[in-house]
Amino acid sequence: MAAELFSLLSSSHSRPAQSIRHPTWTMFARILKHASAPRSASFSSFASLPSSPLSTQLIRQPSRAARLFSTHAPAMTAPVTIARSERVAHFEQDVWSIFTPLAMECQAVNLGQGFMNFSPPDFVVEAAREAVLRNECNQYSHPKGRPRLRNALAKSYSPLFNRQLDPENEIVVTAGANEGIFSIFAGYLNQGDEVILMEPFFDQYISNITMNGGVPVYCPIRPKGDISKDMSASEWKVDIKELESKITPRSKILVLNTPHNPIGKVFSQEELEEIGVLATKHNLLIISDEVYDRLYFDPKSHQRIATLKGLWDRTITVGSGGKTFGTTGWRIGWLIGPKTLVEPALAAHTRVVFCVNSPLQEAVAVGFEQADERGFFGSQVHAYEAKREKLLSVFRELGLPCTIPEGSYFILVNTDGIQVPKDYTFPELLHKRPKDFRTCYWMTKEIGVCAIPPTEFYSKPNQALAENFARFAFCKTDETLDAAVERLLKLKPYIK
Repeated sequence: MAAELFSLLSSSHSRPAQSIRHPTWTMFARILKHASAPRSASFSSFASLPSSPLSTQLIRQPSRAARLFSTHAPAMTAPVTIARSERVAHFEQDVWSIFTPLAMECQAVNLGQGFMNFSPPDFVVEAAREAVLRNECNQYSHPKGRPRLRNALAKSYSPLFNRQLDPENEIVVTAGANEGIFSIFAGYLNQGDEVILMEPFFDQYISNITMNGGVPVYCPIRPKGDISKDMSASEWKVDIKELESKITPRSKILVLNTPHNPIGKVFSQEELEEIGVLATKHNLLIISDEVYDRLYFDPKSHQRIATLKGLWDRTITVGSGGKTFGTTGWRIGWLIGPKTLVEPALAAHTRVVFCVNSPLQEAVAVGFEQADERGFFGSQVHAYEAKREKLLSVFRELGLPCTIPEGSYFILVNTDGIQVPKDYTFPELLHKRPKDFRTCYWMTKEIGVCAIPPTEFYSKPNQALAENFARFAFCKTDETLDAAVERLLKLKPYIK
């Protein structure tokens, strides 16, 4: 029978017998389908099959057909393997791909990622709904951004920068703050150029730098207060001499983040002036990541480095509609700076995304147009202050020291006092990570609250500075925070 099978496969067909499209293979596929059909199924479906003793036998003995098919079927093509570029080949599994699925699997309260689980303000959502219904808002926008949004940004930010911003030349709308930062690096970095980062840092900085040929250089912000008790985020300091020691002839850009994620530090004017002196002395471009610029708490005020003497001309400030209006999925950000500085970023941005989605630009524009008259920014800060206090209260009850944030919506908690059972079983991948990964994993699995290990935001040589901390986000509904508080109290037996 096998010989007859081979004869069938080889007969009167112009394509090789191994071709998966050979009519005989089609016949076998239909026979095998018949094998799984109810025994009462009609043979009429096989009327069009080529007639031969073999086909008749195989139709009536489908199990035999299956054996022959498995024996003589053509070999499947090996998977295509094409080497990935070195730009991405070195990326490790990131913290989000570990803890976000874990939180879902355990049905833990997720205070890890900094996304809001409450709706944006109604007037912004309504503006988005109306924009989608207008055809002109559903077509390409100018790469610089829609005029309405650039004008709204200029009106809102001009008083904050102590200058009249030119919406045509000094503002570029980007696909989120992250794409804006990527475009700055793309517009300025050549292979081997160095970028000075103060750590902990937003983890996307690293890939944004390296994918554009740059080299990140790190300088830690260190806690100068007593971390065994509550301390202000202002007590985390960067040593200006250590910062200058990181600058070399290859240094081109210095990145500043204020209000800071994850520390919650709002840099003082004195600190910004010292950083500005270094940037001027060594001719560095300053990227001032100020995505939390509308989220700082009394009595602190947010000082912008671009407003300091001589620093407007070397600073690009980055903003975020997602952080400002609780719309992180809309991916609307912006760059503000002198024309000569933003032009290279605009050139890169135009080639990366060309333009940003139009209807949501319109909605963010309406947000800025109406925010002041609605008292939105002030009421939002008060709401976040209450959320911050709700979460701080449970850590005080537990006796876990915290860094009290002056801005943003994260709390760094000292977890050194938490005694994770020594015989607890962790996944193999966590044994290669710092201690805070295991602490946060255990809390997610056993306490039911997910936090993020902040060593993810440090270079490997400095990860020890953060392995006894965990980052908790309080940009959540009161119901979510209440549930987290209730579960966190289960930590009491594990605290020494």
